[in-house]
Amino acid sequence: MTAEYLLKPESVAIVAAATKAEILAELAQVFARAWELDAETVQEKLEEREKLGSTGFGRGVAIPHARIEGISRPIIALLKPHKPVDFGAADGLPVDLVIGLLSPENCGATHLHALAAISRLVRDERIHDALTEMSNPEAIYAMLSNATDRDAA
Repeated sequence: MTAEYLLKPESVAIVAAATKAEILAELAQVFARAWELDAETVQEKLEEREKLGSTGFGRGVAIPHARIEGISRPIIALLKPHKPVDFGAADGLPVDLVIGLLSPENCGATHLHALAAISRLVRDERIHDALTEMSNPEAIYAMLSNATDRDAA
């Protein structure tokens, strides 16, 4: 796995969420299950960050992120909604790929490095297109693992 963040197979999910609020709630649940965190706390932190401005990255991607206590390094979760969701992205496109990032509360630049790594990943046309087309969580995890392992090498 890359030094920038950790990903687990159980932190990748296909969801029926139809609104930004539902996406953030689902993302909190996935983080809670995969990383043994408190879903309510995660959701609150993600919502707090979202109030500062949309984390809709553009090109159908959102990167909701927050810093929380109780983790030792950045972790990610990936959601694919069944149908694209309006996330208030600057480019106006609905989101069909959500990559959530949680970092330790006082991690300084580590959080920014992890955000940059995710940004680079989804800007890669090949990876972006593959993630957008995939609908199997195991295949998505395998592809992300391979991409991040390759980037870390």
